[in-house]
Amino acid sequence: MLKLTISVLAGATMAMAGSAAMAAPISKDAYNAQKDRIEATYKADKDACKDLKGNAKDVCMEEAKAKEKTAKADNEAAYKDTDKARYDARVAKAEANYAVAKEKCDDLSGNQKDVCVKEAKAAETKAKADAKVARVSNDETNRTAMNKQDVRREAAQDKRDADYKVAIEKCDSLAGNAKDQCQRDAKARYGKS
Repeated sequence: MLKLTISVLAGATMAMAGSAAMAAPISKDAYNAQKDRIEATYKADKDACKDLKGNAKDVCMEEAKAKEKTAKADNEAAYKDTDKARYDARVAKAEANYAVAKEKCDDLSGNQKDVCVKEAKAAETKAKADAKVARVSNDETNRTAMNKQDVRREAAQDKRDADYKVAIEKCDSLAGNAKDQCQRDAKARYGKS
């Protein structure tokens, strides 16, 4: 269930990032009007959380904050219409999605919670790596093909490292030979010594 949630969030992030990248710049008036709508929506979303209790309330509040942070970043990117602003919006989405996913992990305990947090962090790392690759791919100034390859290679390594951390965390639920074998398999799979 959690992997599905993280996958959906990551997919939504990339879809929104793509739409922000293709939009034409907006006017200052449109930017300000959208800013006001974002603030009003955030207030309404926060108010909707008031009747909830426990972690459900915490998750609701985190989702409201994430929605606001993402909308503000998208609005900024639409207004500035620069590669850096679009990159910043992608990073803001990754961080917001991570905060929500991490909050949802609080419903779990023990190794399940640890794995959940590692998976959330891995999704954030992957989204940030994708944002970096997208920025470099779109940036035609002062970038050589070698630099772009280096960034892609680094992003791929970051993703592998994140997946490795998740795999190792999953091994912690095991004991004895099973745990040792799990760790060896993870190291082999992700090229760790």
